[in-house]
Amino acid sequence: MSVDWAGVRAQFPTLAGWTYLNTATFGQVPARGVEAVRAHFDRRDRLACADFMQWFDEADEVRGLVARLVNGSAEDIAFVPNASAAFSLLVGGIDWKPDDRIVTLSHEFPNHYYHPAWLARRGVEFVETDYAHFLRAAGPGTRLVALSTVSYATGFRVPLEEIAPWLRERGILLYVDGTQSVGALPFDVARIRPDMLAVHGYKWLLSPTGVGFMYVSPALRERLEPAVIGWRSDRGWRDPENLRHGAPEFPAGAEKYEGGMLAFPLVCALRAAVEMMLEIGPAAIERRVAELAGGARAVLRQAGARLLCDEAPYYDAPIVCGRFEGADASWLARELKARRVLVSAREGNLRVSTHFYNDETDLARLAGALQELLGHTSAL
Repeated sequence: MSVDWAGVRAQFPTLAGWTYLNTATFGQVPARGVEAVRAHFDRRDRLACADFMQWFDEADEVRGLVARLVNGSAEDIAFVPNASAAFSLLVGGIDWKPDDRIVTLSHEFPNHYYHPAWLARRGVEFVETDYAHFLRAAGPGTRLVALSTVSYATGFRVPLEEIAPWLRERGILLYVDGTQSVGALPFDVARIRPDMLAVHGYKWLLSPTGVGFMYVSPALRERLEPAVIGWRSDRGWRDPENLRHGAPEFPAGAEKYEGGMLAFPLVCALRAAVEMMLEIGPAAIERRVAELAGGARAVLRQAGARLLCDEAPYYDAPIVCGRFEGADASWLARELKARRVLVSAREGNLRVSTHFYNDETDLARLAGALQELLGHTSAL
């Protein structure tokens, strides 16, 4: 069944006034997401929050929708405010010993540098490596590998299906940050089997900042203690008239990591976005995103850019990066913004990131603006 992409695009009013090619920085929240937040506050006004326990039942429905999106189980899903919280939970819950090692890739997001490097005070070795030397770097002593599905700076798409079994055979924990792809590219936790997957929803999941989710494998949940313990940490929390006192008895599911109240308005917005994606279909979204990313590559090539994807494998992501000889990427991004064309500059690259709400007119406007700035023939 074909998708009415023009109808989908109409859900994003920002696109009427901007050529928005910057989802790797912020995703646009659909109108139905904004309406879901408004409806939540209208409900609070009508019912004076007397039905607040029902909000948790509805949050569990969202947990199930998220699980469908990543082919997991609802009990494996916990809500988090951001990916940093999930990563800190994992790193803080490991009994680190001197000469233990954490490995990540070059051009990773700073989350994966800062916390591991901070552990040097405890004798933990932190290794940053390019992909060509990854397997050698993740040798004896490695306890954790932390990776993004797609590099925010280069668009490198980590071949997790190749890496994950190799790590699993060696007992090395795999943490994956899916913030830069989940919602655009499929992620299958049943196939990849990470120990933890964390996603902040404000990029490709088209949600407000402050809401996301983490998948925590059943095996890891047996070992990883909660870092936040509150009234919802006990398995009897759904009976608020008779809450237990004393040490909590943790539930088996990942919700034990949530601890307290949820950001319900943001969860409502997340629900609206995930429902939209499931209605369109992850496969249809992946095809559309691939088409648009291919168009973005063509525009950058015709404008004279040198593309990373033309020089090495694994750059087949909706984050497209190009470098222009004689033109500074930061200057280009500023000048494009002045023309209401939004892209980003990262590590000397001009970064163009297309989502399913984009269309060919966006790419044509980018091409025209680059031609004006650079003087190259960049027509589609």
